Amino acid sequence: MARTGHSSKSSDLIDDSLKQVYQEALEEQLPDRFTDLIAKLREKDNVTQKTDKDA
Repeated sequence: MARTGHSSKSSDLIDDSLKQVYQEALEEQLPDRFTDLIAKLREKDNVTQKTDKDA
């Protein structure tokens, strides 16, 4: 079904707004607690992999 007139303009405005919100979310920096958690998980994974190789 083709969009016409007012409906098309509204849909375009909604599309543009959603794209802007999504782009802003992508640009947000992760909170410190998440980056700390990721670092701890990576460290644990590295220790586990090293232990597995030694076995």
